[in-house]
Amino acid sequence: MKIKAFILLGLIVSTFISAKNAPAEKLTWDMLKDVSFKKKWYPQESIFMLYPTFGAPLKRLENKEVTIKGYVIPVDVATNMYVLSAFPYSQCFFCGGAGPESVMSLKPKKSEIRKYKTDEMHTFTGKLKLNADDIYEMNYILEEADMIE
Repeated sequence: MKIKAFILLGLIVSTFISAKNAPAEKLTWDMLKDVSFKKKWYPQESIFMLYPTFGAPLKRLENKEVTIKGYVIPVDVATNMYVLSAFPYSQCFFCGGAGPESVMSLKPKKSEIRKYKTDEMHTFTGKLKLNADDIYEMNYILEEADMIE
């Protein structure tokens, strides 16, 4: 009986370790297009804004470790605030007319203090957050972001 309990405990521990060390899923900008938008009135700003509805495949990735490659756009270097974009600055959501699904907030790990230049292309890994409610934040957020290349 003790051997069976020991084997069961070993299986549980190895499953936990495997899940914790699972590789990040690759996220592409095309995958982030799985969103639809409708106009919604936000009384706190007295404005209509686009409210996102995320597709099921994106919802499956929420709070999971993902990897994505994009162009870094500094917003406020002093506070380590950056955006990751599918397109370089001249073509991005802010300047070039791309959609809100082509950018995400890049929230580096607290220990990851590095200054990036506009249009540096890097691959990051981090936890994907989907944001539909905070109008002061982007729809996609990469938390605990760590540059891997």
